[in-house]
Amino acid sequence: MDQSIRDAMNTAKPEHHLLPVLSLLFTATLWGVVWYPLRLLEAAGLGGLWSSLLSYGAALTVFLWVFVRDRQLAAAHIRPLLLLGLAAGWCNVAFVMAVLDGNVVRVLLLFYLSPFWAVCLGWLLLGERLDRQAMLVFVIAVIGALVMLWNDQLGVPWPQASADWLAVSSGFAFALSNVYVRRLQDVNVWLKSACSWAGVVLVALLWIAFRHSPVPQVGGAVYLGAVGLGLGGFLLMTVAVQYGVSRMPVHRSAVILLFELVVGAVSSLLLTDEIVLAREWLGGGLIIMAAWLAARIHARETA
Repeated sequence: MDQSIRDAMNTAKPEHHLLPVLSLLFTATLWGVVWYPLRLLEAAGLGGLWSSLLSYGAALTVFLWVFVRDRQLAAAHIRPLLLLGLAAGWCNVAFVMAVLDGNVVRVLLLFYLSPFWAVCLGWLLLGERLDRQAMLVFVIAVIGALVMLWNDQLGVPWPQASADWLAVSSGFAFALSNVYVRRLQDVNVWLKSACSWAGVVLVALLWIAFRHSPVPQVGGAVYLGAVGLGLGGFLLMTVAVQYGVSRMPVHRSAVILLFELVVGAVSSLLLTDEIVLAREWLGGGLIIMAAWLAARIHARETA
């Protein structure tokens, strides 16, 4: 999932209007179905790495002016912004590759292990105290992960395919990027967004070079489709979520954005023949509960 889209949640204002709620539901809906155009592009010959490069590259191009406007601010925070970009880059590219190669619902649920990683990283990197509430989120998320990742052949919880590894690592990278977002309180959302998109482009380029992936031999319409997904999809989602989360409390935004899981499950059932096992629903339900509890805990802390 794109970290720049979640960054604006740190600047939420306690306003209660219908339009912000609708904008967040709109964003969650788009994120829940974005896997489908990505798979269409892949079927047309444009793999996930190249579609990520073109889509996020198009969004980045629109916001290159931010680096010129905020060059002094960027220079003053170059190291954390670089780490933020790399974490956000891996988060998004790994997520794209996971939804292309794995079961959509399973990938989404494993990604939402991010509250578990957030607790761990907050303790290790930010020195945050693990109180009873944080430990409750920790335990529930771990149990959910153990249930989902249980491997019958090995008899232990272990990722069963590359898509599992990508989904889990994407959620970890999302939580890691949140750490740097919290450290960069005096950096505006637009600069952090541009750095996140630049990170996606960099990670995609490095991954392409590592795999020696040749330039896809596809028609111009396919390339335009990837650019259109970036400008009409990822960029549009960024604007919509920034509008919504800037006008309501952060805990409410977090809960509304979980609607992505619902949309992802429904769209997967309608558009694919993928099957989600009862064990995966159980483990995923525990992970969602952990994410919801994390949001409620944050609401009480900021009340």
